[in-house]
Amino acid sequence: MTTQTALTVGFDLDMTLIDSRPGIARAYDLLAKETGTVIDSALVVSRLGPPVEIEMANWFPAEEVKAMADRYRQLYAQHGVAGVTPLPGAVESLAAVRAAGGRSVVVTGKYTPNARLNLDALAMRVDALYGDVFGAGKAEALRAEGAGVYVGDHLGDVAGAREADAYAVAVTTGPYDAASLREAGADVVLADLTEFPAWLDGYLG
Repeated sequence: MTTQTALTVGFDLDMTLIDSRPGIARAYDLLAKETGTVIDSALVVSRLGPPVEIEMANWFPAEEVKAMADRYRQLYAQHGVAGVTPLPGAVESLAAVRAAGGRSVVVTGKYTPNARLNLDALAMRVDALYGDVFGAGKAEALRAEGAGVYVGDHLGDVAGAREADAYAVAVTTGPYDAASLREAGADVVLADLTEFPAWLDGYLG
């Protein structure tokens, strides 16, 4: 297990810290209009977590997936950042980590420049940002930052925490319920981040 010299908490972004569904749906709707392709954006935002290319493969032929993913990211940067909001307790959770003398790092599957746009637009200050990583692939960033805790809403987030030997805190604000997150190996499941500051207090003892 990684030796911790100070408290470092990793957070996922979409549906953990922020509700990005309005912006993502807007970008997919614009892509659908632009390409003449039928895309169910409500379905898309019900299953956020994996890289855009995986979702894109549901709507476009394999040879178009990369170009469409790139175009989606452009549309999101231009039209998807507005209307995205912090999830309940997110700002307070980042503040709780700071108050405990710790560092917050965001480790997300989201395209790094767009993740930065979201954080900046919401004035959410974090100490490091790693994008374009998913599932167990998040472990490398968590290890590099010495994160002892990782907070996320997806089964892939739990996998990343476990792979990094970090304490896996799951929230049910994403596509999975508490039972699914526990079954995946979450050490603790919270309803949302409003419960995180009190949990952190207890965790630090």
